[in-house]
Amino acid sequence: MLNSLSLKYFKCFESLHLPLAPLTMLSGTNASGKSSVLQALVLLHQTMREHEWSTRLMLNGKSIKLGTVLDVVNESQGGKSFEIGLENNEHFFSWKFTGERNELSMAVEKIYLNDKEIFNYNTPNYLQKLLPSYFTIADHDFHVPFSSGGRKDNGVTDIHQPLTTGFTYITAERIGPREVYVLEDRQIAYAVGAMGEYAMSLFYSRRDEPILDELMLETESRNTLFHQVTARMQQFFPNCLLAVEKVQNANAVTLRLKTSNETEFHRPINVGFGLTQVLPIVIAALSAQKEDILLIENPEVHLHPAGQALMGQFLAEVASAGVQVILETHSDHILNGIRRFVKSGKISPEQVALHFFRARSADTAQVVSPQINANGDLDCSPDGFFDQFDKDMNHFAGWD
Repeated sequence: MLNSLSLKYFKCFESLHLPLAPLTMLSGTNASGKSSVLQALVLLHQTMREHEWSTRLMLNGKSIKLGTVLDVVNESQGGKSFEIGLENNEHFFSWKFTGERNELSMAVEKIYLNDKEIFNYNTPNYLQKLLPSYFTIADHDFHVPFSSGGRKDNGVTDIHQPLTTGFTYITAERIGPREVYVLEDRQIAYAVGAMGEYAMSLFYSRRDEPILDELMLETESRNTLFHQVTARMQQFFPNCLLAVEKVQNANAVTLRLKTSNETEFHRPINVGFGLTQVLPIVIAALSAQKEDILLIENPEVHLHPAGQALMGQFLAEVASAGVQVILETHSDHILNGIRRFVKSGKISPEQVALHFFRARSADTAQVVSPQINANGDLDCSPDGFFDQFDKDMNHFAGWD
């Protein structure tokens, strides 16, 4: 699990050290850096997954397209490089990337482990998934093959798995209803896809597999992905039923939805738009394993306020089961759903991190992190932190 993310000269950040928790919620004003935090993680994932032996960070790929070096290096810093650092339960890894301003990728200039340089671009060594295939840990004088996976005898935890096959990124711009959905090989549809484009393929191919016991609903005794996703969707949309069928002689599946006991199954275009927006999130969350990382932008999209609060509780429940959830939201209902789950005692305050982003200013901190207690109360509420309703009510009451 990732404990922190550090950025230097990346996009709007000159320097950022952001604590991460099993459940991390990013909020704030528009264009204040929330999405940039997610994008930094996606860039690492994208390169590790799509270009295993690359010695360059790929700025454009299947998951995300950020343009050129000019688009990602902090303009006020004016250089040609930025740094990304990750801390897991064992160690701190840091990469420095550099490139010419019109390039579409960046060279790995240096790599640090616990502030000790383990690679630079003059080192005669190969990189595999953005780390040297072998390097010496000073404390143990032991060569660690990072490509072998798993926990090593010297206590080093592999950082690759949660950033490759255990990584899911879902953007705010998710695909809408479709007549048919392409059925992909599991090597491609290992996750639901940034726009949810592989959600139905993953759902169909893994429909009979069990989910984490902690996420099973009491209302559904059958522990398969299909039955648990259906039961969870019924929490958001009462009486919801799903039918996923393979198209004969084609690598495709169809989705049919039912939202009432009085009706038949319908094509997705003929049911509420929110169903097809929530379904990829539910599939991604319930198909995840412990220590996987789930990044979601605006999970509240097309949901009624009650559904948004339920989504907050659901994602908190997923985090409490051992899946790391990092979400970006503009919804106070998502926040309140998380607060209610904390108050229920099902997740501890220490397992939740809240970060509020503001435009960079010399007078105020760019990121404020309200602390939550066991009652779901927050120790501070900075200006702009989900306070618009109160401001509007004060205006109507003539108090402002």
